[in-house]
Amino acid sequence: MKRQGLRISAMRCVVPGFEKGNRNMENATVLMLKERAAKIRLLSVDAVYRAKSGHPGGSLSIADVLAYLYFYRLNIDPAAPDALGRDRVVLSKGHCCPALYSALAMRGYFPEEELKKLRTLGAMLQGHPDMKGTPGVDMSTGSLGQGFSAAAGMAAVAKRRGEEYRIYTLLGDGETEEGQVWEAAMFANQYKLDNLIAFVDSNGYQIDGAVSDVMDPNPLDEKFRAFGWHAVVIDGHDFEAIDKAVSECIASGRPGAIICKTVKGKGVSFMENNYTWHGKAPKAEEFAAAESELRAAWEQAREDMSNGR
Repeated sequence: MKRQGLRISAMRCVVPGFEKGNRNMENATVLMLKERAAKIRLLSVDAVYRAKSGHPGGSLSIADVLAYLYFYRLNIDPAAPDALGRDRVVLSKGHCCPALYSALAMRGYFPEEELKKLRTLGAMLQGHPDMKGTPGVDMSTGSLGQGFSAAAGMAAVAKRRGEEYRIYTLLGDGETEEGQVWEAAMFANQYKLDNLIAFVDSNGYQIDGAVSDVMDPNPLDEKFRAFGWHAVVIDGHDFEAIDKAVSECIASGRPGAIICKTVKGKGVSFMENNYTWHGKAPKAEEFAAAESELRAAWEQAREDMSNGR
């Protein structure tokens, strides 16, 4: 895809009717984001079920952060996915791309029908993000740690060129067991990459079990601070907390790390805090149960948004 020369300057990706406040999010904005996150979860599990393969647990835990980014924070335009001045998002935990793809489809980068072809031969949406084949994907990722490093490199390029766009990256708590993550963290501090913000999806589980049992990286906030980052720990399902943390990171003048305490499998009762749902698709009966819970949550969120409560 040919890179476009368009530069986005003052535009922010805020859904019409939901404007940013100076201090606290408006209630209407929070309700809108809850509805968006609920739909991301529903579409993600549906896509994994249809593919008979994928990673539902971590996709469900990052839905709120993705909803916040794509429907509130990012300076982007789906009609110009390669605009030079756009903010970038790097999903370093690339196996959780069903959630990213769902957010991109909902934001208008491609039809939601594409989600039904996840992981099929020749389809746009493969098992890990592909920046050359999927509009809206800013970096191809797969091997854990590499996306975080790429995000740091992208931030360094922006700083050298005097560009004002920001780089946001999402990585898992298990991913921080990779040494490459800490090389990138050291690099970001050395070169004062205050345009880089990392969200760590701290859901406590990885493919082999509890992160604390495999190779405990905690306390992650203290580690990032030791590497010169501004670091905060928040509830990763609380939109106001997410927004406050992002604002703090931007104001700090340093690279920012937001440790998001989340629930793996969020929204599906039998998947929550169950590491066995890290990388397997639900069977028919399991999907029916999951779909019922997620659809009910989405419909409730839609009703709440409509009623303003």
